[in-house]
Amino acid sequence: MKFEKVRWGIIGCGDVTEVKSGPAFQKTKNSELVAVMRRTGELAKDYAERHNVPKWYDDAEALINDPDIDAVYIATPPGLHKEYTLKVAQAGKPVYVEKPMAINEAECTEMIAACKEANVPLYVAYYRRAQPRFVKIKELLDEKVIGDIRFVSIMQYQKAAEELTENQILPWRLQPELSGGGLFFDLASHTLDILDYLLGPIKQLQGFSANQAGLYSAEDIVTGTYQFESGVHGLGNWCFSAFEDVDVNEIVGSKGKITFSTFGKDPVVLTTESGKKEWSYEPPQHVHQPLVETMVAELTGSNVPCPSTGLSAARTNWVMDELTKK
Repeated sequence: MKFEKVRWGIIGCGDVTEVKSGPAFQKTKNSELVAVMRRTGELAKDYAERHNVPKWYDDAEALINDPDIDAVYIATPPGLHKEYTLKVAQAGKPVYVEKPMAINEAECTEMIAACKEANVPLYVAYYRRAQPRFVKIKELLDEKVIGDIRFVSIMQYQKAAEELTENQILPWRLQPELSGGGLFFDLASHTLDILDYLLGPIKQLQGFSANQAGLYSAEDIVTGTYQFESGVHGLGNWCFSAFEDVDVNEIVGSKGKITFSTFGKDPVVLTTESGKKEWSYEPPQHVHQPLVETMVAELTGSNVPCPSTGLSAARTNWVMDELTKK
């Protein structure tokens, strides 16, 4: 499947598409944003007018079947990802779906199978795989700057959302039927995916999860131990009802360690016997753009594949399912 120019449609033009993703389809070479869809037509029209998008729809199937659209970006809550992916695949068009890929691994498997049967690529919006800071970390690991990798630790804590109660309407990210499972599924998925990118798949793990603060039904604390196929061990702690915000990942080797955050702007720090070295990176204005560029390049004939696929993203869903006993 090869295009001279990829004409995109977006299903679900909410907040994430305003700056993070939507403009990337317009600014990437050989790419064009042709249409957007939102169930509330006036909101779809407003988005289209503000972003200079030629068409808007309030019906997803109309956008999917538009002959002027080559590929579709699904930017809805995860609870709708499988439904729309299957429809886009049936229409014979490449799929780019938001993360997490679906609400569980079983749905991911269905999505992969549908795209394979339709012979269309399936990409997933784990955009950090294409960002310079994480590409740099992978280069350091591949060059064995810290020697043989021994251990990985993840610490992610956030202050409790005290304004939430069981009597309020919760955002979709805290409704497991729509999100898959609270802030852990929304945020930890980024870290788990980037570790898959840096170190390869996790092969076995054990996890514990609970809701301690009682502000909503989804888990707000998850802990886990895991082992990668390479033999590297790891420990993860995620708490979304803590007294402070913490975002620290460490990859420890036989000759040093690399410390970095998933979401922050703090530098990547390499520590060895020789001392410390740091690399600082500003995130792209449109954080999806480096990954969008890899998709468009692949779809227009490049031999370098997009680094975030349905197969890699499904592994992250499997890990989250196992850690939370889904």
